[in-house]
Amino acid sequence: MGSLTGLVFILLFLFGAKGIKIDREYQRGIIFRLGRLKGVMGPGLYWTIPFVDQKIQLDVRTKTVSIEPQETVTADSVTIKVNAVLYYRILDGEKAVNQVENYQMAVYQVALTTLRNVVGQNMLDDVLQSRDKINYKVQEIVDVITDPWGIEIERVEIKDVEIPLAMQRAMAKEAEALREKRARLIKASAEQESSIKLSEASKTILENPLALELRRMQMLTEIGAENNTTTVVMLPSDLITLARHWSAPADRPPTRAEAPQSETQPPASGSHGRSDLP
Repeated sequence: MGSLTGLVFILLFLFGAKGIKIDREYQRGIIFRLGRLKGVMGPGLYWTIPFVDQKIQLDVRTKTVSIEPQETVTADSVTIKVNAVLYYRILDGEKAVNQVENYQMAVYQVALTTLRNVVGQNMLDDVLQSRDKINYKVQEIVDVITDPWGIEIERVEIKDVEIPLAMQRAMAKEAEALREKRARLIKASAEQESSIKLSEASKTILENPLALELRRMQMLTEIGAENNTTTVVMLPSDLITLARHWSAPADRPPTRAEAPQSETQPPASGSHGRSDLP
């Protein structure tokens, strides 16, 4: 009788030990009792009825899904390949198990098709320059679809955009043309500002001619600042004009206005000389 009692005790102990479950902090247990949902258990230690309760274990940590490259056509008829990464986590384990057959595959397929559709509605320049807007749009659409499944979409990021080689060359030429245009505009603006400053400087020199001589002396100091063997001497323009005046030849023929008047005037053509004889 004692041995039978001991055997029963051992069987009860094994039966009870079989129902002990332990889940980590990031795990949850979905318990079904005779096919009906009992609830979500965990984390930590809890007990289920062996052979009656069934457990489905879920990981509630943030999961990463890499979306494979998708070939799509943008709104301006350019064929590109886009791949992205999706971050999501389970908020409600009961919905994730009961509302969808395979939540992982469902989330992946929804993100795949949504990314293709959103990229196809935008221009190529928007895909390249406004990725944040596209990421937010994809996240918003996918989050609305997965919300009834108890899944939250935390973030969507486009990793890479593959552009055809011919389009890359065309974009490079366009960028080069824009840079050349910008350089020409900057140079023209500099020329305009320079002409204004030169005009103001000429007015100042016209009011005070000594300013030009001071500028020449300053240029001499700038030239002599470096070690060179060339000596530059600048002469005032007034001195050059005076030197030209004194170097003019003195024996040049006088002009008509400078010719001297003759002391004897020739007789008039209509007069005749006569003598008064007695």
